[in-house]
Amino acid sequence: MGEHATHLVWDWNGTLFHDIDAVIGATNAAFAEVGLEPITLERYRELYRVPVPLFYEHLMGRMPTDAEWLVMDEAFHRHYSDRRGHCGLTDGADTLLAGWRAAGGSQSILSMFGHDELIPLVRGFGIEPHFLRVDGRKGPSGGGKSEDMVRHLAALRSVAPGRTVVIGDAVDDAVAARHAGARAVLYTGGSHSRDRLRAAGVPIVDTLAEAVEVAGNLAA
Repeated sequence: MGEHATHLVWDWNGTLFHDIDAVIGATNAAFAEVGLEPITLERYRELYRVPVPLFYEHLMGRMPTDAEWLVMDEAFHRHYSDRRGHCGLTDGADTLLAGWRAAGGSQSILSMFGHDELIPLVRGFGIEPHFLRVDGRKGPSGGGKSEDMVRHLAALRSVAPGRTVVIGDAVDDAVAARHAGARAVLYTGGSHSRDRLRAAGVPIVDTLAEAVEVAGNLAA
């Protein structure tokens, strides 16, 4: 890969992996366990925050205690694991990944989904060969990805941050990109509403095909 080639860093959940229905189902199942009212997709997209305890603060009117957070986090991941098997790649994602690679572009995945679960999931869709690197979360859940983005790009020794574009579905993806010296494009099909995404001050798109096109122009 050349020093000046555009590199894409893909988010996984809500971006390449279309799991928003599983996320809402798991969220509401977890809420039921701790006495919170169910939430609609629209309200979820308006309120969701990273770090995730801020999301619960908006729902509860206060920050959850450490003990409450552990219970809610465990419940969410348990219910999500039950549902994710019904989810697939976002429409057209496999074709876009193959096309970017065939055209000489490089790409990787950085996700806050647990690393040990992410790797077999990506491998199971047959798309792992498209990526130079696939990194998931290796520490506690619920946090942002800014420092992970710095480490991810540093591990890709031939990738220049200034020629890198992050494609994700959350404001935190843009924050992480900026922190690492990269650019970002945000996709409306995941965890945030368009109005929420506007706060990031980066291009917003409705399809992954648009995301790839815009990303190519940003780092051209």
